[in-house]
Amino acid sequence: MSEEIAIFGGSFDPPHVGHLLAAAYVLATEPCDELWFVPVLAHPFGKPLVGSYDHRVALCEELARLLPRTRVSRAEQESGQARTVDLLEWLQRRLSNKRFALVLGTDLNAERAQWKQFNRVQQLARIITVQRGGHVGGAGSAGDGRSAEHGALVAQGVAIPEVSSTQVRALLKAGGDPSHLVPRPVLAAIRAAGTYR
Repeated sequence: MSEEIAIFGGSFDPPHVGHLLAAAYVLATEPCDELWFVPVLAHPFGKPLVGSYDHRVALCEELARLLPRTRVSRAEQESGQARTVDLLEWLQRRLSNKRFALVLGTDLNAERAQWKQFNRVQQLARIITVQRGGHVGGAGSAGDGRSAEHGALVAQGVAIPEVSSTQVRALLKAGGDPSHLVPRPVLAAIRAAGTYR
């Protein structure tokens, strides 16, 4: 059987421990061979991004070094495709010998109606739903039979805390210490670059 690549897209503005733990959980429990962090060039629904694309890619590379079978892909930049369905079509043409899975947090469930051709997305990639604290629901192999309680992701005895990039940026801007929310190499790179202040 061909190798399966799990696509974990997002703004990663900046990446945080929630991204790290979700990726580790997918790698540990799903039958995927690799996981790719795919930072967006621009937010598909017009949300402003603080960090530049190159900076967010660099931060994701620091994150990826902490996990096996993980790398960062510039697929959005290389393909010129911002919509998930178009990106998956491009990936399938380029890597026809691979299968794809798409990692989605339950917080994205409410946005599915805004997605371009979500039915086609489901044909192109196996959907892996990761429960995100505060956002109950979702379907998919990693989203069944689990519930969010007290702001945490509860999955077969493993709790992944709810963390947001907005929360991390606010802490950094206020001069706070987000070391409990951001992996050390990522935080070191943020501080060296002086972003999110």
